[in-house]
Amino acid sequence: MDEDYPRSLQELERRFATEAACLAYLAALRWPTGFVCPACGGTRAWRTTRGRWHCRECGTQTSVTAGTLFHRTRLPLTVWFRAIWHVTSQKYGANALGLQRVLGLSYETAWQWLHKLRRAMVRPGRDHLAGCVQVDETYVGGRKKPGKRGRGAASKTLVAIAAEDKSPKGIGRIRLQVLPNASAASLERFAGATIAPGSVVATDDWAGYGPLASRGYTHRVLPPKDLVLPHLVASLLKRWLLGTYQGAVKPTHLAYYLDEFTFRFNRRTSRSRGKLFYRLVQYALLVDPVPGKALTAALPVAANEDFDDLDA
Repeated sequence: MDEDYPRSLQELERRFATEAACLAYLAALRWPTGFVCPACGGTRAWRTTRGRWHCRECGTQTSVTAGTLFHRTRLPLTVWFRAIWHVTSQKYGANALGLQRVLGLSYETAWQWLHKLRRAMVRPGRDHLAGCVQVDETYVGGRKKPGKRGRGAASKTLVAIAAEDKSPKGIGRIRLQVLPNASAASLERFAGATIAPGSVVATDDWAGYGPLASRGYTHRVLPPKDLVLPHLVASLLKRWLLGTYQGAVKPTHLAYYLDEFTFRFNRRTSRSRGKLFYRLVQYALLVDPVPGKALTAALPVAANEDFDDLDA
């Protein structure tokens, strides 16, 4: 289907005022060429009185939200749509307290929804970076303590950064990932998961990058001062964490905040907030359900404890 999305909050509220309207929109996104049975792939179905699709081929009944981020949601889709609009319309991100105030949700629900939506910000099977890609690492979070510096910095989380070099226009797309360490094995896995074979990969002279040349990349070693793009992304990331989320996120949650930053950064030139809404709803239909209990286990004990009091 063509990219169909509301252009303003007023249009969103008018168009998606009912559950039926939200379900119809999700169905058009999930099955743009018509219903496809998730069990047998059949395309013939009829609607039940409960709004489910009954496959004529195998008899399976399914809903448009089954197996998606909205699976078994207890709150109306009309509220979900407004939550997604709020998240995508905030230029620098939304936090749980803000979402709680706007929608009248409990803090726990707002916190869980934000974490679920962050998981949807990475499209399964997304394209790899290509062309010339600069790669480096940075450390995020952790109070400064005596100990190692540089790649061995104590109490901090290592984040790999890959940024497409679109000189002279600047930075293209980026990819971020939490790494357990800066070993060759970790860096190779990061490159393989984010950068297309045949690309030029520019790094510093850290030995961990040495094997890249044998993995189908053209490896170019640059002085650290010339790896401008990853350094700029790292600076923007830390400023974003500090400005939007009052500091570095807990290490157990950081990967999902990196997904949100990547989602926003790669769409920074989009002039339409509605298009970001469209993309996030689309991606929410592609990711597996996120069990609420898994999130609740990591829920902060109070609304002002979303984050560790750490330096970004």
